[in-house]
Order: sequence, then structure tokens, then C-alpha cells
Amino acid sequence: MALERDERALAEIAATGRAQPFEKEYIRKDGSRVPVMLGATASEASRKEGVAFVLDLSERKHAEEKVRESEQRYRAVQTELAHASRVATLGQLTASIAHEVRQPVGATVTNAQAALRWLGAQPPNLQEVRQALTRIVKDGDRASQVVGRIHGFIKKTPSRKEAFEINASILEVIALTGGEAVKHGISVRTQLAEGLPVIQGDRIQLQQVILNLMMNAVEAMSGVPEGPRELLISTDKAESDGVFVAVRDSGPGLSPASLERAFEAFYTTKSGGLGMGLSICRSIIEAHGGRLWSMANEPRGAVFQFTVPYLQ
Repeated sequence: MALERDERALAEIAATGRAQPFEKEYIRKDGSRVPVMLGATASEASRKEGVAFVLDLSERKHAEEKVRESEQRYRAVQTELAHASRVATLGQLTASIAHEVRQPVGATVTNAQAALRWLGAQPPNLQEVRQALTRIVKDGDRASQVVGRIHGFIKKTPSRKEAFEINASILEVIALTGGEAVKHGISVRTQLAEGLPVIQGDRIQLQQVILNLMMNAVEAMSGVPEGPRELLISTDKAESDGVFVAVRDSGPGLSPASLERAFEAFYTTKSGGLGMGLSICRSIIEAHGGRLWSMANEPRGAVFQFTVPYLQ
């Protein structure tokens, strides 16, 4: 390949009087490789004379490799932080998730006992047995879905892009957090626009953003002594080519200063908070080519909203 490129350069000089700069490698006597850039221009009077240059690219290549390594380390750290944040958030949901699993498991046991009774009847009532078994399958699937969602959030996998529907992903997160909201007397509503095109990105990471915003809202409203506690998740088409998602709460809201600094790393208004959740969320959204911002809700509370581009 290197010889072919040299021959192409000579042909360019013969035809046009110059050879476009190109990169190649030389090998020293000790076997080490030297990346270089070559170029040449022939004189107008004679194509047999001219000027050529050879630039040693070793330092530039070394610097580029350092940059690549730094970017890889940065992405690795971001992935670790995102995973740790997911696990910590799910840890807050332990009691609610356990309740979500116990319900279908308990219903399965009840239906199994009913099926045994119908089988023991004289004569056995096979129609009732069939219905009980159908309910067992349904409840088993429900418990499996809860466990599957938890496993999807907890497992640590490299970031990957896939096409998915944002509304379905939001409903999955609501299924995980619904019990926690009910425990704190919070009403969860949705206004999900129909016909939204699919988006492309890491579904788990974007669900992590929604989960984090919802849990922040639940925590903020849990301390409200009076008045309605309402959490509204809405979707719509963004003004640009993307999907718009908003999480609105009726909590105490944020001061103007807190709204400005909410996404800074290590800034928090919580007594036991680390101040990394919203910073990680913004990093995830920006990595998807979107934008995450906050504003005051009316008449009270806060709104956190983000946009993500459509699948092109």
C-alpha cells in the first residue's frame, strides 16, 4: 500500500506538477516506526526538479493519542458515575419496589390455592381452574417485568444507541416510581403526545434522567405540609427536530440562585445530597445532542425539561 501511494504521488507530479501531502510510515533500523507527512512540487521549467518535504509527525501523533486516552478515561468516569447514580436512586426505591413485586407474587399464591381448591371439588371445576391459572400467568409476567426493569437499570453496560419510543420509556419509569409517589400522597399524571417519532440513544441512560427528575420532584413535594402534591410528566414535539419532555411538580420550588446553579457538579440543596444527579443528567442529555434546563412552575414548584433529537 505504501509503495502504491508513492507511485500515485509520482504520477500526480508528472500530471499536475505537485503531489498532495499524504501520511505514511518509515521504519528505522531498530524496527520502530516513524509517522511522517510527505509532499512535493515540481518546478514549472522542469518536472525533474522541484521541492519536497518530509515532516516528522511523531509528536503530533503522540499528542493525539493522549487526547484519545483522556477522552476514553472521561467517558469511562462518566459511565461509572451514571451507573452509581442509578444504583443509588434505585436504593431509595427499595421499599416501593419490594411492594411492587410482593403484590403479583401474593396474587399468584392466592390464585394457586384457589386452583387447588377447584381441582379438589367433586367434580373438579376445570373452568375455574383455567381462569385461576390464567391469572397466575398474568401476575407472573407482571413480577417478571418489574424485576426486568430493575435489572436493566442496575446492570453496568457500555453506552449504546438504539431506536425507541420516549413515551413507552417514560411509562416504564413511572411503573417503578409509582409506589414511592403514592407513599408520599403524590398524584402522578401524564400528558404524552401521540404520534411522536422514535428517537435514537441509550434508552437506559435517558430513563435514568427521567427517573432522577421524578425522584427529585417526589422528594421536594414530600416536605410540603399542605396543598396538592401533583407530578406531571408531559411530552411533545420540540421546536427543533426533536422530542420535548417536561417534569413538573407542585413542591416548594427553587430560588433564582438555585435554578442557576442546579446543574453544577457538587451543588445541592439537600442536606444529604452529593450534588451529582442533575449534573450527570445534563451530561447524558448533552451527549445525546439535546438540552436540559429548569424553570419555575406556576403557581408553585419547579419544571425540569429536556429535548432529544429524533432518529434521523
